[in-house]
Amino acid sequence: MARYTGPKTKIARKFGEPIFGPDKYFEHKNYPPGQHGLAKKRKKTSEYGIQLAEKQKVKYMYGVLERQFRKTYAAAAKMKGRTGENLIVILESRLDNIIYRLGIAPTRPAARQLVSHCHITLNGEVCNVPSAIVKPGDVVGVRERSKSLEVIQDSLAHGANKYSWLEWDAAKCEAKFTTLPVRSEVPETINEQAIVELYSK
Repeated sequence: MARYTGPKTKIARKFGEPIFGPDKYFEHKNYPPGQHGLAKKRKKTSEYGIQLAEKQKVKYMYGVLERQFRKTYAAAAKMKGRTGENLIVILESRLDNIIYRLGIAPTRPAARQLVSHCHITLNGEVCNVPSAIVKPGDVVGVRERSKSLEVIQDSLAHGANKYSWLEWDAAKCEAKFTTLPVRSEVPETINEQAIVELYSK
């Protein structure tokens, strides 16, 4: 299965929330997609259905496919602490997600593209792997010759996002990943326990 490149609003309406970020079209049609919209009678979702939907939502949100998501969950299960929280921490530590959090790119797909096209550096070296896991102490920045790109300048003009685990240096256009994020500080609405229960079956 290839990565989803279809209409983002349709997926957001499916889950009932703008999982890809602010969406003016979702605001006008914040009900499930389909020919009959709100008028369609919908069956009560089972417990399994709720858990599956939560997993699918997180996969779409972070741009991760099934096999990669399973590997990420397996890694989270081996870590100390709660598996669900560990899962979110690992996803938040991905290079493409950090570029998005820093405000260098307006969306995660845009951040993924910047990384894939060799515009981003990790500890001074160009890194073109969006799924690369950034560790505490690592420095993420924009490649010198890429700092003048219009898409990057426009995104940074709206102000870099402030998160306690990232120290942004506007002059150098880079940030230090100081510590692993705390689940309570991750703004997305995710029921990670439902995902844990799904994989525990």
